[in-house]
Amino acid sequence: MAEMTVLVADDDSAIRTVVSHALTRNGYSVRATSNAATLWSWVADGEGDLVITDVVLPDENGLDLLPRIRKIRPDLRIVVMSAQNTLLTAVKATQRGAFEYLPKPFDLNELVGVVKKALSQRRVVPDAAKAAEAEEEQLPLIGRSQAMQEIYRTLARLISTDLTVMIAGESGTGKELVARALHDYGARRAGPFVAINMAAIPRELIESELFGHERGAFTGAAQRHVGRFEQAEGGTLFLDEIGDMPLEAQTRLLRVLQEGEYTTVGGRTAIRTNVRIIAATHRNLRRLVSQGLFREDLFYRLNVVPIRLPPLRERTEDISLLVRHFLTEVQSEGLPAKRLDEAAMSRLTQYRWPGNVRELENLVRRLAALYSQEVIGLDVIEAELSEALAAPGEPAEPREGENLGSAVERHLRDYFSAHKDRLPPPGLYDRIVREVERPLLTLCLFATKGNQIKASRLLGLNRNTLRKKLRELDIPVVRGVK
Repeated sequence: MAEMTVLVADDDSAIRTVVSHALTRNGYSVRATSNAATLWSWVADGEGDLVITDVVLPDENGLDLLPRIRKIRPDLRIVVMSAQNTLLTAVKATQRGAFEYLPKPFDLNELVGVVKKALSQRRVVPDAAKAAEAEEEQLPLIGRSQAMQEIYRTLARLISTDLTVMIAGESGTGKELVARALHDYGARRAGPFVAINMAAIPRELIESELFGHERGAFTGAAQRHVGRFEQAEGGTLFLDEIGDMPLEAQTRLLRVLQEGEYTTVGGRTAIRTNVRIIAATHRNLRRLVSQGLFREDLFYRLNVVPIRLPPLRERTEDISLLVRHFLTEVQSEGLPAKRLDEAAMSRLTQYRWPGNVRELENLVRRLAALYSQEVIGLDVIEAELSEALAAPGEPAEPREGENLGSAVERHLRDYFSAHKDRLPPPGLYDRIVREVERPLLTLCLFATKGNQIKASRLLGLNRNTLRKKLRELDIPVVRGVK
């Protein structure tokens, strides 16, 4: 087989040298240059079997070369490398036809592996009309840490697909932002993006919310209700906190994913559906599967492409970027311009951030609104963080140490927010009491290995009362299992 030639373009002579040596050691011929004009002349003359180019070149942006190269040599593979480690760069590189995007600094063995893979695979040339250009706007994800680079690369590969995605991450890490990025920059961008939070909807209303209901389907159904699947037709349905979906609704969702159709509550006619499903959770779904609380077959249907969003404590190097981004954002909203001094910024990187990026954003907004000084110092940050540690306030999700009353109040706030300007259906009191009773009785039975005498004593209830409630709530009793 003839020796293959790799064309390398980078303004940094050190990078050109180490890349050239690594490729030469692996049997490739290398031609290297510092500018785009020389690279273009080589490509136009038919030279090279693969191109490796930086984004920032002294005479032209490397990304702008990609469409021109693909136009005259559509079979030529292109690897883009860049120190501009943003999601926008990764998306633009992928959408303009790059085989791979490598954020700097990268491992030379990884680069060689990418080159081998690119030259060994036959290229499928897509219709040029379908290669959409990335929009010149800031994408919602901020950060240049190694953890975020992996997220960007994954998203760049997924944007042109219709695969089902499962996003895992703690509260406040930006799961919905990732889902929106996949939608807004994907093939379904012209369709609707519909989000539903499973944790904020009572279990008896989830099927109606997802699939809709017909008039008269149940007490209080005075008119037909359009479900989220119908609202999202042709677009993306984001199922947030999927781990909180009750088992009966999981069964119906699985059927939709398998058969591509559903029926409304009270309806008889099957409705075909065409939506992309993106799910998210802060819970460990594999553990829920092992506990029998989440269907294993549904888990594998949803977990086609898993994405784990790192908590902020695992990407502290991004905190300064996030702070500057939020300060710019609040300034554009009319709040005074602020900046943090070096000591204040350093203190932020030492904090654990249990609320993740959302907590950081709230802090920045508070600093901009409540403090008159233009430069925020360490004393202000210490005061804010000590107050946060002493009184966490109202977290958006359950946290260690949260009492039952706070958890119920948080749940109800989310529930009312989910209905926006509408009131929830009548009978809220009984529904909420039943929601609390079910896990309480279930866990007491679990703790007593199904022994109802011990469970009734633990609860402080008469045994007959306990039996009646178990029947009403349809809670199964299995003896000896723990």
